[in-house]
Amino acid sequence: MGKAIIPPIVCPTLVGRAEQFASLQQLITQTGTGNSNLVLIRGEAGIGKTRLITEARLFAQTQHMLVLEGHCFPADYACPYAPLLDLLRAFAAHSSADEHVLAVRSLASDIFPLLPEFVPAQASISTQLEPEQEKRRLFAILTTFFLQQATRHPLLLIIEDIHWCDDTSLDFLHYLMRRAQKVPLLLLVSYRHDEIHPGLSHWLVELERERSGHEIVLAPLLQGDVDVMLSAIFEQQHTALDMRRFLHGELLNILYTLTEGNPLFVEETISSLVVAGDIAYIHGYWNRTAIDKIQIPRSVQETVRRRTERLAASARYVLMLAAVAGRQFDFSLLQEITAYTEDQLLVCMKEIVAVQLVVEASAEQFAFRHALTRQAIYTQLLTRERIKFHNLIAETLERLADPHTDVHVEDLAYHFYQAHNWQKTLAYARRAGAKVLQLYAHRAAIDYFSWAIEAIQHLSAHPVPDLYRARGQAYETLGEFEQARQNYLLALEAAELLDEQVSRWQSMLDLGFLWAERDYRQAETWFLQALTLSQTLHDPALHARSLNRMGNWQLNIGQIQEALQQHRLALSIFEHLQDAVGIGQTLDLLGMVSYLGGDLIGGTAYYQQAIQLFEACGERQSLTSSLATMILRGPTFQTDSMIAAATLPEVLYDARRALAIAIEIGQRSAEAYALFQLALCLGSQGEYTDALEAVKRSLQIAEEIEHRQWQSAAHTVLGGIYAALFLYSQAQEHFELSLNLAQETGSALWIHIATAYLASLLLVRQEPVQAARLLQLKFQADMPTQTMAQRLLWCAAIELALAQGQPAQALAYVERLLNADGTIDGEHTGLRILILRGDALAALQRTREAEECWLSAQKLAIRMGSRPRQWPLCISLGNLYKAAKRNADAEKAYTTARLLIEELATTIADESLQHTFLQQALAHLLTISPPTPKKIVRQHMDGLTGRECEVAALISMGYFNREIASTLVVSERTIETHVSNILFKLNFTSRRQIASWVKEKDLKLDQ
Repeated sequence: MGKAIIPPIVCPTLVGRAEQFASLQQLITQTGTGNSNLVLIRGEAGIGKTRLITEARLFAQTQHMLVLEGHCFPADYACPYAPLLDLLRAFAAHSSADEHVLAVRSLASDIFPLLPEFVPAQASISTQLEPEQEKRRLFAILTTFFLQQATRHPLLLIIEDIHWCDDTSLDFLHYLMRRAQKVPLLLLVSYRHDEIHPGLSHWLVELERERSGHEIVLAPLLQGDVDVMLSAIFEQQHTALDMRRFLHGELLNILYTLTEGNPLFVEETISSLVVAGDIAYIHGYWNRTAIDKIQIPRSVQETVRRRTERLAASARYVLMLAAVAGRQFDFSLLQEITAYTEDQLLVCMKEIVAVQLVVEASAEQFAFRHALTRQAIYTQLLTRERIKFHNLIAETLERLADPHTDVHVEDLAYHFYQAHNWQKTLAYARRAGAKVLQLYAHRAAIDYFSWAIEAIQHLSAHPVPDLYRARGQAYETLGEFEQARQNYLLALEAAELLDEQVSRWQSMLDLGFLWAERDYRQAETWFLQALTLSQTLHDPALHARSLNRMGNWQLNIGQIQEALQQHRLALSIFEHLQDAVGIGQTLDLLGMVSYLGGDLIGGTAYYQQAIQLFEACGERQSLTSSLATMILRGPTFQTDSMIAAATLPEVLYDARRALAIAIEIGQRSAEAYALFQLALCLGSQGEYTDALEAVKRSLQIAEEIEHRQWQSAAHTVLGGIYAALFLYSQAQEHFELSLNLAQETGSALWIHIATAYLASLLLVRQEPVQAARLLQLKFQADMPTQTMAQRLLWCAAIELALAQGQPAQALAYVERLLNADGTIDGEHTGLRILILRGDALAALQRTREAEECWLSAQKLAIRMGSRPRQWPLCISLGNLYKAAKRNADAEKAYTTARLLIEELATTIADESLQHTFLQQALAHLLTISPPTPKKIVRQHMDGLTGRECEVAALISMGYFNREIASTLVVSERTIETHVSNILFKLNFTSRRQIASWVKEKDLKLDQ
């Protein structure tokens, strides 16, 4: 007897989602006109994301858009590019256009071995690139492919369930959207908000920071929506009034209570009732059995159980195998395992599809209708059954796989692990971990290495140091300190057990690196052990690396000369070995010594060489560090006491590039470092809102990964920005936090920097006693003036001397700093030093010298792009001019200061912060008597007198000085004086500029 045909229970309409669908329609229409967009659809499992995407796909097709759709599955988290490969396979399988199939085949050759089935077997295609270079190559190729498709037809790119997506694919999607700004491409992705992994969380934060895309949040349906949904389900199956009462009465109440408005659960429950016969489909319409006897499933698990009971034994066996194989599975794999003929297996699959457990993805692939469905079936299996099936699948995959490629190595590792086949697990999990680690899929790598380590334990074999180290590196990159530390210690223990001295050395170095993030005392212990051991290994490269680590440690505890000696010795070793990466890393460290040692110009030369080597070698981790550190070559508020090697706008490019690379390689500590360096650059330019956003993100990451050194640095930058915004309480809090953290880590560098900043702030807050007490701990008058930290302390000491009414001592301190630089030339002097020298001279009533100093500082601040330094200088000059009765010059200086303050205020998005800044900054302006009508005219003419305006007008007419003197009946010498005054007041250098000014002011001769 044949089985009853069960019609599909699917809601054909978008119940409760009209508003969201209208938004999608609008975005799809905009895409067709050439605009790119990103849409995120989020909600819990079964909430209707796929339904909404289905309707969007159908609408896009009516708009003649090309639709490419891929899916993510649970196992895909460990499989780089999985959703993209799924999309491309589906594109080739379902496309009726030969050009599309050919396009995929051509692409497959370029991205081999990601799509090996599209490449001829005899083709020998391989790449010899480093992992990061290969990643960049693949990103570029895939981006070109999608953009080419979009230029031919507006493109809708759909990726479903990205909560199972691998980090590499997420990186690519971000990369793609950045490069598709002017292309008609709409990326539509869905994810479960309650199953977000760290990689996805970071991706979403990036999108939010960049304000990229639109988000559609799907909430559970209201009871009225479920009512509409039930009517839609049965709309074509009934007309009877009693059925309508049934739907809108008891069943609605029970369904809503059971499903809580989840559309999938509503459909699953209705389907289970139909399958069980509790609702019968008779003579073309739906009816019900006794309502009080209906047993509503309490979970998806029960729903699946009741569906599977209606399957034949052979179909149930296939279903169990499929559940073990994964959310998506191959027809050919099942056929190989079951040994069924194609017809026999097709019968089973039709039966499974009919009860809506599985859907057909393509001719070769099927997928479970929902992850919960597959999980429910999987959990019904006994443990021994799961082990048996996993082993069967693994052995079949192994037999079918090409031994010369790693295409299925992740699947083999997974199934052999679940099958408890430890020998095979060890072999494949090591390979899979190494593969995904090269693709920067760190979380997946941890899983594979953990499986390999567990396999070793089951095999009672000797532990392998490299496995623990690889897992530790992945943890460290993700910022998980304690897990990284435990793995490095286990690697060390294994190396000692096996008497592998190089592995011992590597573990010691790894532990030193790790501890340098939070405790330099601990780092010293490990670096010293590694250095001592390296001297016995007769390997110069290892010894050079140890020298570099010791040198960097010495730099951070303030031993500049010792650090320099270590790095120079390491450099000579690497140059003898012709080790490009080693040379680059040592040059990077020498650059850091130079920067922190007070030589920004020499340090920049080191970094420029290092960056060239890193770019040539594809050493992106070192590259992002070098680029971020190069920010210090500009006059930031950490380095403006030294001679700058570049302007702030010039270094901003490097800052953004460093951040982009750090994000691409997934190294969170590098991202935190690049962010606070970027914030330092932005804050020093007066871009306060962007600076605050960057440093707060840096601090958040540093706290999450417990990187205390970067926390200390971020607090310092945050304090500096708050101080510039006159938020002194917040600034002091952050400087104190920075100092406490620096003391915990034992970093003399950050202790001195935080001390200097805090002392300067206390002086601004008019607390000289507390500032003096604080400086007394770290500053002595015979202290060197070499390093960046020392110079910051000297600046604070100069400010203290001025606050205590000791300008002569302050000037002596300034002269000592200038003598250390070997110049007092305004063009080749630290900006802050010039300002402080002017302050000291003004306090000593040496006004002309003070004016010259401040004017030099003003020119330097303008040239370097240091806007926050400019308006206080204008006020200082204005005060000086007012005291000297030079009221016109004072007014001009104050006016300029006001304009600069108002301009800076526009960069502050927060209205409260903007108001505080404006109020406090403008309060520094001295009150000036109301201008007379004559003065108002002069202000309109930028301070020029009436006679000077006449001279300017004649200059614009092409007159020379002699002609002007003859016209105005004055001496030529008098005209020369007028012209000089005009050029000075207008800050011009040529008569052509005067002529342009006259035209701009519409100045006539009779004015």
